[in-house]
Amino acid sequence: MTQNSWKVDGQKVSINHQAIVHWEDEKFFTIQLKGKSFYGELLEEQLENRKIKVKINHRIFDITKEGSLDQLIEDLGLNKVKIKKLNQLKSPMPGRVVNISVQIGDEVEVGTPLLTLEAMKMENVLKAEGIGKVKSIEIQSNDVVDKGAVLITFE
Repeated sequence: MTQNSWKVDGQKVSINHQAIVHWEDEKFFTIQLKGKSFYGELLEEQLENRKIKVKINHRIFDITKEGSLDQLIEDLGLNKVKIKKLNQLKSPMPGRVVNISVQIGDEVEVGTPLLTLEAMKMENVLKAEGIGKVKSIEIQSNDVVDKGAVLITFE
C-alpha cells in the first residue's frame, strides 16, 4: 500500500490526531480537532499538482500531498536544484563596461551582480548564473568589448 505524506508551507508534517472536516459548501469548511473548531476557506486548488491553498483562522497555508513517487524522487536526489560551477563570463553583446561589481578572490553565488555593461544606451547588470570564485578580471571600467569577449574567469 502506498503511503502519502503532507507538506504544509514546504515542511513535512506528521498527522498524530484525527481531525473531522465539515464542508459548508465548495469553498468554506470547519475543522474539528481536539474539541476545537477552526474555520477555513479554500483559496486555490491545483489538483493536477496535488496542491491547495487554504486560509484557516486568518492564516494562509500551502498544502501539498506527496505520494510514493515523490519519495522515490527525493531519495534519489533528483529534486535538488542543480547549480552550475562558473568557468567564464562572456559578453552577451557588444558594449562598454560601466562598472565592475566584484574583485579577484570574491565568492559569487547565483544572482550576484558581476558587472554593468552599457549597450544601445541601456545599462545591463550581468549576474552570476552559477557559483564560483573570481580568478581574474579581463577588463576594466570604460573598456569597449565585443560580443563573446571573456570578461571574468572563475576558479
